[in-house]
Amino acid sequence: MQSRSKFLDDMSQLMTNAMGVAQGARTEAETAVKSMADRWMAGHDFVTREEFDAVRLMAQKARAENEALTLRITALEEALAQKGGKAK
Repeated sequence: MQSRSKFLDDMSQLMTNAMGVAQGARTEAETAVKSMADRWMAGHDFVTREEFDAVRLMAQKARAENEALTLRITALEEALAQKGGKAK
């Protein structure tokens, strides 16, 4: 009976070691795939999330300024029309 227990212990140890090797291989594969994806994305002029967010914020600010200027121009044109001037 003790030899069978030794056999099971050895098998258990073998499986544990195999799982460690498999985990290491998985980590290496994930690192390699991530590296390849990063290189591919860098070569295709993709922007980072930070760059995208910065440009989006600039566009929102420009849109708000444009709307404010449009309202101001409309108000000035109305005031000019009321004074008898020509509005475009």
